[in-house]
Amino acid sequence: MNKSELRKIIREKKRQFTQQQLDELSFIVIEKIKNHPAFKTAKRVLLYHSLPDEVCTHQLLCETEGKTILLPKVIDNENMVICEYNKNASLNKGAFNIMEPYGTPYTNYSEIDLAIIPGMAFDNNGNRLGRGKGYYDRLLEKMTSIYKIGICFPFQMVDNVPTECTDIKMNEIICN
Repeated sequence: MNKSELRKIIREKKRQFTQQQLDELSFIVIEKIKNHPAFKTAKRVLLYHSLPDEVCTHQLLCETEGKTILLPKVIDNENMVICEYNKNASLNKGAFNIMEPYGTPYTNYSEIDLAIIPGMAFDNNGNRLGRGKGYYDRLLEKMTSIYKIGICFPFQMVDNVPTECTDIKMNEIICN
């Protein structure tokens, strides 16, 4: 199966769940993140502002204290930057209708302790299938020492994610 076929299968599976069911599955994943040793000790965390069909990170964004939270922002057809998330500052609707922070890009990649990354599908080897644009792969390529946790719903775990040499593996996957 190729990447586009796998994306289509996952989209179909997502449609079988109500938003409430996805929110309930999200809660389990987010609780595991909150209790994860890498998250507890991290000072700087790359996170994401979730879309309705992704593991919901909104509660985690609101409740996290004592950490610098960084969110991605699409800047062109190939690249993202990351900016600090400030709870008191508003987010802007950016590319692909994703809520994005505004401000000066954060470039001290070596200081980021943890990245929590969404995906369409993951496998037990740490392979990740994104939405097909390669934004996260290009961003994570610049962050060689960061610990990467992919998060997803249980139905997004598959036996094998097709990969290319440019795909960045996760260190760990949490699905529930």
